[in-house]
Amino acid sequence: MAFIHAAKRELHCKIVYYGPGLGGKTTNLVWLHGRLPAAGRSDLVSLQTPGERTLYFDFLPLDVGVVHGLRTRFHLYTVPGQPIFKTTRRLVLQGADGLVFVADSDRSRLFDNRQSLDDLRENLARGGRRLEGLPLVFQFNKRDLAGCAARGQLEQLLNAAGRPVIEAVATRGAGVPETLRAVVSGVLARLAEPRSAQRRPA
Repeated sequence: MAFIHAAKRELHCKIVYYGPGLGGKTTNLVWLHGRLPAAGRSDLVSLQTPGERTLYFDFLPLDVGVVHGLRTRFHLYTVPGQPIFKTTRRLVLQGADGLVFVADSDRSRLFDNRQSLDDLRENLARGGRRLEGLPLVFQFNKRDLAGCAARGQLEQLLNAAGRPVIEAVATRGAGVPETLRAVVSGVLARLAEPRSAQRRPA
């Protein structure tokens, strides 16, 4: 849930990149961090424990204006995609304001994509939330693979609700900024609705 940093007049929002292991979540964040203006972003932090890694950084975009009179700062997180790290994913999801689901276009990973999406729904439900209640953007990554799954096949498998979809080759940055803009737009639209943000003291 978004919170207000009163002293800085900032509204802080959390976006989580979710998806199967090795699908491109980390590649997205590393690419974005390397190209966002250094003056407006934090360092890229890696929270690493044996066998897993969670990346995090926050940034203050220059072109989204203000919401309720506040500048908006976004905190971007990845989660470890391997099935055994379910508890970590659940913890990172807490308080998320928007989601990016990074799907692997490799045909051999269709089941992994679906399993990860089901895992996302389950983890949200354990926190009393529903996927339908959050801004969500699908990124179909690795579109440069020979014989990759057709977009329509991925849509049918993952996106029955017709959420925004960005096709990407994250290793080249293709589709990466577009994905971020899409989820930021969704979060800002949701924040513009009559609702409250938590106020956190400076």
